[in-house]
Amino acid sequence: YPLIYTGSRDNFYRVLAIDGAEAVELWRLAADDVAPTMWNNDWDGAGLVLDDHLFVGGENSRLHVVKLNRAYGSDGRVTADPELVWDVAGWDDELLAAIGDRNVSIESSVTIVGDTMYAANSGGLITGWDIGRLRDGEQPERTFRFWTGDDTDATVVADSEGMLYVASEWERHTQRARDVGQIMKLDPSRAGDPLVWSVHDRDAATAGVWGTPALHRDVLYVPTNGGELLSIDRVTGEIRWRLELTGPTWQSPVVVDDVLIMGDCGGTLRAYDVRDTSQPPVELWDLAIGGCIESTPAVWRGRIYVGTRAGWFVALGD
Repeated sequence: YPLIYTGSRDNFYRVLAIDGAEAVELWRLAADDVAPTMWNNDWDGAGLVLDDHLFVGGENSRLHVVKLNRAYGSDGRVTADPELVWDVAGWDDELLAAIGDRNVSIESSVTIVGDTMYAANSGGLITGWDIGRLRDGEQPERTFRFWTGDDTDATVVADSEGMLYVASEWERHTQRARDVGQIMKLDPSRAGDPLVWSVHDRDAATAGVWGTPALHRDVLYVPTNGGELLSIDRVTGEIRWRLELTGPTWQSPVVVDDVLIMGDCGGTLRAYDVRDTSQPPVELWDLAIGGCIESTPAVWRGRIYVGTRAGWFVALGD
C-alpha cells in the first residue's frame, strides 16, 4: 500500500497516503491518547507493519498495536481506517525501583520474531510479548523480561536462530550494567538465565552503544559512543577487530553485498570490503560529506541515501 507511517516531536504518529499529487494524512495518534505515560511525546522508533497491524513504541514509554484496515476505494486510491487495539506500559514497578528515575521512553524500533515482539527502553528493560494472540482477538502477554541496567536506544537485533543481540549505553553506572556489560547476546528460551555472552565498553563516563548493531554472516558489527567500530564473533563474543573512527559513532552500520557502510561524527562516510569476516576489513572508499552522520543509510538500486547533523540529505551513486 502507498502509505507512510511516521512520528514527530509534535506529539503525533501519523499514517499518510502518498498516491496523489500531495501527501494526505489519513490518521493520527497523539502520544497522550493513552495513559499512563512517562517521559515525553516524541516518536523516535520506526513502526513495523505485519498482517495489517502496525507495531510501534513511543517516548510516551508505551507500546502500541494499531489495526490499519487498509484497502482501496472505488476511485482506486488507498484508504485506511486505523484502530488502536492494544497498548501497554513498557516499564514495570520493578524497573522504576531499580533505576530510581522515570526515564523509560522507548526510542528503539520493535523487533518481531515469529509471534514474539521485542522492545527495549531507556530504563534498560528488554521485554518480549506474545502477539500471536491478536489473531484470536486476545491481548498480547509478556513472555520475556531482561534488564540491561542502562539506557537501551539501539533496536534489538535477532538472528535466524532467534538469538537476541542487545546494545546499551553506559550512563547510569549501575551495578547491573557492570555485571552484564554493554553488548549482550541473549537466548530468550533460557528465561531464567538468557545471557550467553557480553562485551564491556566503559572506558569513559558516558560510553556504550547508541546505534543498532548489524548482523553479517558469523559476526556482529557494533558502533560505540567512543568512536570504535567493533566486529564481534556471534558464537563466542570475542572481538575479532576494531576500527577507530571520529566519535561519537551513533549511526547504525549497514551491510549490502559484503560491503559495510559506516559514517562517523567527523562527517565522513566509508565503505569496507567484509567478504572475509576473519580479517580486518579493507577500506574501499571514503567521502567527506560534512556534519556529524547519525542517520542510518538507506541503500537502494546502487545508491546510498543518508542525512547529516548539518541539515543535508545526500544521495551517493556511481
